[in-house]
Amino acid sequence: MKKSLWTGAALAAIVAGSVSAQDLSGETITVFGTWLTPESDVIESIFDVFEEQTGATVKYVGSDSFEQQIIIDAEAGSAANISIFPQPGLAADLASRGFLTPLKEGTAEWVAENYAAGQSWVDLATFADQDGNENLYGMFFRVDLKSLVWYSPENFEDAGYEVPETMEDLKALNDQIVADGGTPWCLGLGSGAATGWPATDWVEDLLLRTQTPDVYDGWVSNEIKFDDPRIVAAIEEFGAFALNDDYVAGGAGAVASTDFRDSPKGLFASPPQCYMHRQASFIPAFFPEGTQVGEDADFFYFPSYADKELGNPVLGAGTLLAITNPSEGAQALVEFMRDPAAHEIWMEAGGFLTPHKGVDTSKFSSDSERAMNEILLNATTFRFDGSDLMPGGVGAGSFWTGMVDYAGGKDAGEVATGIQSSWDSLK
Repeated sequence: MKKSLWTGAALAAIVAGSVSAQDLSGETITVFGTWLTPESDVIESIFDVFEEQTGATVKYVGSDSFEQQIIIDAEAGSAANISIFPQPGLAADLASRGFLTPLKEGTAEWVAENYAAGQSWVDLATFADQDGNENLYGMFFRVDLKSLVWYSPENFEDAGYEVPETMEDLKALNDQIVADGGTPWCLGLGSGAATGWPATDWVEDLLLRTQTPDVYDGWVSNEIKFDDPRIVAAIEEFGAFALNDDYVAGGAGAVASTDFRDSPKGLFASPPQCYMHRQASFIPAFFPEGTQVGEDADFFYFPSYADKELGNPVLGAGTLLAITNPSEGAQALVEFMRDPAAHEIWMEAGGFLTPHKGVDTSKFSSDSERAMNEILLNATTFRFDGSDLMPGGVGAGSFWTGMVDYAGGKDAGEVATGIQSSWDSLK
C-alpha cells in the first residue's frame, strides 16, 4: 500500500482548495518516472489529491533505469500513460518517433501566462513529430537551479564585502578580494569519469549572459558551431575566472584536479581559502556536516551584465510530464498538475522549486528554498543545461574533456574546434 503525506482532514482541505475536476471513476492512470523513495512518497501524495477529486486510480512506478526502460516500453507499445522525463532531449527523440501525444490545446498559452519566463518553458517542451510538425508535448514540474553563487555571510561581513548585483560588480569584487590578499573563487572540475562537467555549466551560464537566447539555442542544436567566435568568447569568459592564478584557490593548475565535491570546503576554512563558489542548488550536500544554509552559508544569483541588457537569464534543469499512452485520464492528470496545490504539496515537503507564478510561496519548507524560487520567478529567460541537450558523445563526452584540456592551458579556439569535430563525426 502506498504511503501518503496527507490523510483525513488535511487531504480534504487540499482537495477543497484545488480546482474542480471531471469524474473519472473506474479509470486507472499509470505514471512512470525516476523518483524513488522519499520523492516517490511525495508525488504519490499529490496524486492522492487527484484521486479524491476524480475517482480515478493513479499508479506510479519509479526506476533508476528510466532512460533505458522508457524506450523499451514505448517500442513495445506498453508505455505508461504518463512518463516523467528528467531531460527534454529524450522526450524530443520519442516525439520524433511518434511515441508522444500532444497536450491539450491551450496548454501552451496557459504555461506562457502562468510560468515565469513562460515562453521558455513552452519552447523547451515543444518538439517535432515524425512528420516534422511541432507540438507542445510536455509540461515542466519540479525545477533545479544552477545560476547560483555560494558564500559565507560571516566572511563577507568580516571583509566588508557586499553581494554583487551585476556581473560588473562581481568582477570588481574579484579584484577587490585579490587586492585585500584573498582569493575570490573555489573551483573544481573533478568528478571521476564525468570530470569537466562543472566547467560546462560555467560556459552555459556565461553564454546566456553574453549572447541572446537564440544564440544559446542555436549552439545547443548545432546550428551554431562550437568554434563560432561567440561560443569561443564564452569559453574564454570562463577562463577569465578559472585560469587566473589570483582568482582561484590553489591556482589555475589545481582547477582540473580538484574534485567538485571538495571544492566548496574552502569557503569554511579559517582563514577562508576562497570567498565564492558557483554551483547548483544541490551543492550544500557537500558542505561540512552541520552547515546551516542561510546562516553559515548563503547564495546569490550569478548576475548578468548591466550593460548588455539581456535580462536575468537562469540556467537549470527539471522534469517534464508527457503522455506516452493517451487516455482521457492522462490528459486530465497533466491538467491537474497545473494546480498550485500540486506544487505546494511538494513545496511543503521540501526539495522543490517551481516557475509557477500562482503558488503560495509561504508554503516553502525553508527560507532558502523560497529565496531560490524567487530567483526562478524573477528570471526573464530559462534555459536547460545545454550539455544535457547535446548528443551524449558531445555533451557528456568531448565537451567535458575539452574543458579539462582548456583548464590545462590549451587554446580555447583549438578546444572548440576539437569539440565541434567530435560532433561532426557523429553524422
